[in-house]
Amino acid sequence: MLVRLAGERATGALLRDQGTLYLADGRVVHAESPVAPGMDVLLTAGGRLPRGGWEEAVDRAGTRREVGRYLVDSGRLHDGELEIAHLGALFDAAFFALAPGSGPTRFRYGVAHWMGPVRPVSATAVERETVRRRELLDHVWPYAAVDSAPVVAREPAPGQSVTRRQRALLALADGVRTPVAIAWALGRPAFHTLLDVRRLAAAGLVETPDDPVPPAPATLPPWVATVSGDPDITLLRRLRDALEASL
Repeated sequence: MLVRLAGERATGALLRDQGTLYLADGRVVHAESPVAPGMDVLLTAGGRLPRGGWEEAVDRAGTRREVGRYLVDSGRLHDGELEIAHLGALFDAAFFALAPGSGPTRFRYGVAHWMGPVRPVSATAVERETVRRRELLDHVWPYAAVDSAPVVAREPAPGQSVTRRQRALLALADGVRTPVAIAWALGRPAFHTLLDVRRLAAAGLVETPDDPVPPAPATLPPWVATVSGDPDITLLRRLRDALEASL
């Protein structure tokens, strides 16, 4: 649907369970996800922007859909800083919004985001970057269970070094917080935190939980194999009952 909407030069919101992409003339202008920390968290958690400054921008320019422009015009951010923060939040949220199995897809024409235009990105670039990120995660450590499980730290091996960035993450690996919860606590992009956790798992610094065991396929009773090529209605009913009982 994203490719089709881009070809139509559509404007509106592409909604999925794990996030929303906002399009203008077929280009992606913003993305949000309940999983990924938004621009407000990314800018304020690191101290680049005071929380009050962000709230002021939303209050004064949100209804005009010019929050991004206000942050620059008021001197709170430079143009380059705004673009970098916006693109980081956009690609982070899009990664989760476009994840396989993220639920049904709907599109609401004419909807615009209050952030306003910053730097539109082509739908092709968003799709390509999303695929690249999925492949990168599997290349680093091909065990997706670590992405959603509570992070459990392990002691480094003798002589094993840990970077400052890794130490900050491991300090929050209490066996309760998931990678996404740690991302919010640190004010970091959620995808980058998933990647850090997979690297830590590959280095043996966090536990890798077992993947859930898939349920065994249902087996049919032996008599099903003996049904003739022209079964009567009684056999069909027995087959139906057996199938329903095995589900």
